[in-house]
Amino acid sequence: MDSEEKLSFNINDIKSCQRNRYPMLFVDKITECVPLKYAKGIKNWSFNEWFFPGHFEGSPNVPGSILLESVTQVFLMTFLCTDECRGFKALSSKMNNARFTRKIIPGERMETTAICDSFRRGIARGRADARVGGELAFSVELTIVVPDILNGFSPLKSVV
Repeated sequence: MDSEEKLSFNINDIKSCQRNRYPMLFVDKITECVPLKYAKGIKNWSFNEWFFPGHFEGSPNVPGSILLESVTQVFLMTFLCTDECRGFKALSSKMNNARFTRKIIPGERMETTAICDSFRRGIARGRADARVGGELAFSVELTIVVPDILNGFSPLKSVV
């Protein structure tokens, strides 16, 4: 991978690639990315995240659905950073083998690595894992659809 160009993205760059915005943007920075191969990102879970007050009183932690969304947003950068896909809408299609192995609490820094195994005809398949202090907290296999690309392909042609 050393011969491939490695990119990085700050928050404004991320917003130019994907449509997620506060309060649903759950990645702070993409530290390293090789388009259509992998992306590495960070999220600093602060005490003032909108979902912490009132949830898990006395023991706040990142809800599983938000954790899933965060790692998915890092995965999106593996293909939405390309010129052909920048700014397109992407929809979660399928999640397999989601494993929550460690609670993430306010004040912790999560590092996510997402691997793009394939991207064809508007369908991306891959996997992502999130770690805190090197310890695995969450992993999942993902399938994401980019409707603007997928709709351009039709295996069935109508014959009239």
